[in-house]
Amino acid sequence: MDISRLTTESRNEHSSKLDTLTPEQFVDVMNNEDQKVAQFIKEENHAIAQLITQVINGLNNGGRLIYMGAGTSGRLGVLDAAECVPTFGVTPDVVVGLIAGGPSAMTVAVEGAEDDESLGEQDLRDLNINEHDTVIGIAASGRTPYVIGGLRYAQSINVPTGCVTCNKASEVGKHADYPVQVDVGPEVLTGSTRLKAGTAQKLILNMISTGAMVGIGKVYENLMIDVKATNKKLKQRAVNMIQEVLQTTDEDSVKLFKQSDEQVKVAIVMGMHGISKEEALERLKQAKGFVRNT
Repeated sequence: MDISRLTTESRNEHSSKLDTLTPEQFVDVMNNEDQKVAQFIKEENHAIAQLITQVINGLNNGGRLIYMGAGTSGRLGVLDAAECVPTFGVTPDVVVGLIAGGPSAMTVAVEGAEDDESLGEQDLRDLNINEHDTVIGIAASGRTPYVIGGLRYAQSINVPTGCVTCNKASEVGKHADYPVQVDVGPEVLTGSTRLKAGTAQKLILNMISTGAMVGIGKVYENLMIDVKATNKKLKQRAVNMIQEVLQTTDEDSVKLFKQSDEQVKVAIVMGMHGISKEEALERLKQAKGFVRNT
């Protein structure tokens, strides 16, 4: 493929004199371009919602959300996967991020890794993917062989697939059951897809993971009630959430937090119904994790 035909490789007329601008002028140009990203994403809201629905269905059946990408795209997937553990209290195997070249590629480029379709397939084989998993390929260009190889393999064994790309009618999109393809226009710095394309991908991954976690009961109202309180700041936030939901005193909130073994969701259900930790856990089990249904 002639990559010069890709939108992400085109030259941006608004930044054609980039090397002559003052820092003030440069920031204005870049900020003006960045502001367009959210509106471009809005055009794909329905496609994003469909992909989220698939991820929710998979997670509810014991499946995983698996991101795969190369370079910046891969790093964004790994980042989003890593953040799900402390934010939503899931284990690291529930949301998985794969990057071409393996973990070392997070900080140092691994030459040629993204150009090998077989590596994408092998990384998924190593995870023993099944029909309850959802594999999402992330590729700004929409043509990354590593991602195409992975999605092609997933589809061959009937594993649902999605993608997040920044070129319409992409090659990657052809291998996705739930394609999300956002055209964000040419980059301020030609071809540097860590910029607008990367921003768009990050925003979309935020939607996918957060929307999926809402859909499996990890959120009450707009509170992250399954947060892992691993430091002082998070412990205080946890107590504040309990106090906010139950409209109780700080002292009672701290007491419930401790009695629940520092599980915000459990503490809230205990306080709501005046029950023990064991009873709260049973109610949550019956409600499939949704506080509102206890």
